[in-house]
Amino acid sequence: MKNKVIAAVIFLMFFVSVTAIVSLPAAAAEEEYIFVSCLGNIEYFNAHKYGWKRAGEVLGVKTTYMGPPDFDLAAMAATMDQAIVKQPKGIVMFGVDPSLDPSINKAVDAGIPVAVVIGDQPNSKRLTYVGSYQEDLGYLGGKKIAEAIGGKGKVAILTIPGFEQWDSREKGFRKAFGEYPGIEVVAKGDTKADTVIAIKAGKDILTRFPDLAAFAGCDSTAAIGAATAVEEADLAGKVAVVGVDRNSDVLAKIRKGTITGTVAQDDAAMSFWALLTLYYYNHYRPPLTSDIEKSGAKVEPTLIYTPANYVDKTNLEFYLEANKLYTDF
Repeated sequence: MKNKVIAAVIFLMFFVSVTAIVSLPAAAAEEEYIFVSCLGNIEYFNAHKYGWKRAGEVLGVKTTYMGPPDFDLAAMAATMDQAIVKQPKGIVMFGVDPSLDPSINKAVDAGIPVAVVIGDQPNSKRLTYVGSYQEDLGYLGGKKIAEAIGGKGKVAILTIPGFEQWDSREKGFRKAFGEYPGIEVVAKGDTKADTVIAIKAGKDILTRFPDLAAFAGCDSTAAIGAATAVEEADLAGKVAVVGVDRNSDVLAKIRKGTITGTVAQDDAAMSFWALLTLYYYNHYRPPLTSDIEKSGAKVEPTLIYTPANYVDKTNLEFYLEANKLYTDF
């Protein structure tokens, strides 16, 4: 049912977008939309930057990308303040922690609609969430691990605990493993979204469980950390590694055979659908009532889920070519 709803929303938005692009409002060229993020120095966000710029070109509006290069939530909140001062027609924000809810609410109270991507901020005043159904990412990865190890063995999870999106991915992995009586989750490590720390966590787990069958990684740093630990222990090909995200270093290790596969989010599309939602908020709101504002009616989609895809040796070259496209754009 969920997939049918997603498909219907995407078809409707595609139909409306095509008709609108044919005759864009002249004023749209003067509009600015801002993407606020953090961790902009990691390759994962190249796809988002590509999708953001490309969406601006398609819709004929100005798109700006702002935010700290590292995982700095305080700096991200400060960037939101800077964005609000610019009074853009809309803001797209990387949803990563409830501490950012006040920043979203501040923008909305200033008359600026906000859409969040990648991770949701459900308790804020955000207009729309665009991104993966996080639990699905882990579930797909968990099923692929079960397939790789024949449905039995000891498994460890590397993640970033305490954050909803990664906790949900872990939940998805555990849900998949729960379908196999022969699989036992024996350890959990915190990568802190840092590859060096992830490697150490992987090594520590292998020391404690030399008979480990697989690593489940809830992000790309987890996958690289696990793969490096497996390589240094001379266990490449013997311990399965499945992560999330399609960074080039992860794909290179799939080609090498150290990483079994990875779950790719539809990252390049997230910023496009988010911008499209904000654009239509400003230019076309279906008349559910005679006065949407006064009636308090909600007419924009509140959730737009993008699909999860699995990458392994059979299709990784296509993803590598896309990664190059994002940097060359």
